[in-house]
Amino acid sequence: MRVGNWQNQRMVNPVFESVRTVLAVREFADKPIPDDLAGRIVEAGRLTASSMNLQPWHFVLVTSREALRELGTLISTGRYVASSAAAIVVAYERDSEFGVSDASRAIQSMILVAWAEGVGSNWTGFGDLDGVGAKVGLPDTYEVLAVVPFGYPKRKLGKGKKKRKSLSEVASAERFGTPLT
Repeated sequence: MRVGNWQNQRMVNPVFESVRTVLAVREFADKPIPDDLAGRIVEAGRLTASSMNLQPWHFVLVTSREALRELGTLISTGRYVASSAAAIVVAYERDSEFGVSDASRAIQSMILVAWAEGVGSNWTGFGDLDGVGAKVGLPDTYEVLAVVPFGYPKRKLGKGKKKRKSLSEVASAERFGTPLT
């Protein structure tokens, strides 16, 4: 199967451009995110498709400087949450068979929408986040999957400069090992 020489062409699809250029951001400028943009980021999570449209998630937007610092102390893999302009605590219903998958999809939607607007982020946490749930008042029926910090990158990032395996190393046509060219 031929997919064409699209890799060397400038993309006009803004969604693909966000996917192509998004990078993990762990250092944030001391600049607030406008409320309408923060709202669009959360809305992107809400609008994400979910299995059987059950939407087994809950998002808690945190913007208070003090609360962000406290969250940073609760996440061993994401202390930098403390310096972000905002963070979204992403939780899913504990009894949901598809909660982890659905909430993960929502996280990616939020990250891509933010990136398209010049706001960086990175997934932090994954398990052992009961302290985070308690901090934001989530009922015991929810499990915190991640805390996603958001903010304008502190330093200029090389959009699109990623170290990735070649397409032929990670994709096949029809059957494993058949080149996708």
